[in-house]
Amino acid sequence: MESYEPERLSPVQLAAMRRSLTNGRGALTRRSLLRASGMGALALGGIATLGACGIPPAGRAEGAAAADDHSAKEKEVTFSNWTEYMDVSDDEKSRPTLEAFTKRTGIRVKYTEDINDNVEFFGKIKPQLAAGQNTGRDLICVTDWLAARIIRLGWAQKLDPSNLPHAFANVSAQFRTPDWDPGRAYSYPWTGIPTVIAYNAKATGGRKVDSVTQLLDDPKLKGRVSFLSEMRDTIGMTLLDQGKDPGKFTDTDFDGAIGRLQKAVDKKQIRRFTGNDYTADLSKGDIAACVGWAGDIIQLQADNPDIKFAIPAAGYITSSDNLLVPAQARHKSNAEKLIDYYYEPPVAAQLAAYINYVCPVDGVRDELAKIDESMASNTLILPDREMAAKSRSFRSLSTEEETAYEEKFAKLIGA
Repeated sequence: MESYEPERLSPVQLAAMRRSLTNGRGALTRRSLLRASGMGALALGGIATLGACGIPPAGRAEGAAAADDHSAKEKEVTFSNWTEYMDVSDDEKSRPTLEAFTKRTGIRVKYTEDINDNVEFFGKIKPQLAAGQNTGRDLICVTDWLAARIIRLGWAQKLDPSNLPHAFANVSAQFRTPDWDPGRAYSYPWTGIPTVIAYNAKATGGRKVDSVTQLLDDPKLKGRVSFLSEMRDTIGMTLLDQGKDPGKFTDTDFDGAIGRLQKAVDKKQIRRFTGNDYTADLSKGDIAACVGWAGDIIQLQADNPDIKFAIPAAGYITSSDNLLVPAQARHKSNAEKLIDYYYEPPVAAQLAAYINYVCPVDGVRDELAKIDESMASNTLILPDREMAAKSRSFRSLSTEEETAYEEKFAKLIGA
């Protein structure tokens, strides 16, 4: 294993962190969507400070050594998750799927909603992880970029496939092989988070807006277009529109996307780059069309029938929240059984009906239709085959790439 050297953030990286946490996905609640999408935000409150804390170097890449598993004698599992990310009974006094799991298996779940953003949560657990100590948690749910870091640093335990038959069989193809965890050896997705094109049909005069090219070039939209201030979302969608793969792009490709957006800025096609504050402008019609987050769109549509979304023919960006077993967790096999439980279609459907995020489990459509037919037909919750085939992920970045790319993006958006 390589020894770990603390990563130091450049001023532009720190600025991007603050932008995300104060006005981007990091500023939002679970229901209105999301968190910092991935530019190494853990370094702001975590990795960049390890060296200064006197925390010893950690290994990377090969995963945590197997810890003593007390699952057989201790029928319990401690699960840390985001708020409003688990089904709740109508009287809000119980969590039906967790209670059913305990009734079936005898495993008691200590469920804690103690994740408010990735940066803050990593700050809680990094000292124990780096010191090779138990975090007090058997299962955690973190966004893909943080999952990638934890796995790369050797702070996640490799999962036992024999405890995960449903998960292995039912994980959707679009989530099966992320570049940071090919084959899902260390993680399984809890939800997917799509970035799509949204528009106000009243503001567009009834015209559909369904491509980044249209956003950037349509004169009828001039000055009424917004893109996101999250680099991965805006650049990823632009790369796709240019025929480039966000999972494999080069420096030249990145510069081409920046240049394409800069032209639209210069001719005042783009009104501004926003965090979650685009939602109010879109609902009012001040913004006619934009790049936005699917979770926001579902919420806006509940109050405004003029809000529509489109999946570009070129594809769209999807990030994910993921379940991992931290190093030194006491109840690994119990945690694996809980992961596998949520990959049973009836259980996955019950969860999806409550949280309204993209379900990463194949075979849930019929089960979800029994609960709510409208949800079963909503492709922002259950992408159909055509939509799933268009999903792409933004590739992992080196520290050097991240610094260079964020600097260029900050210049573009005037940050």
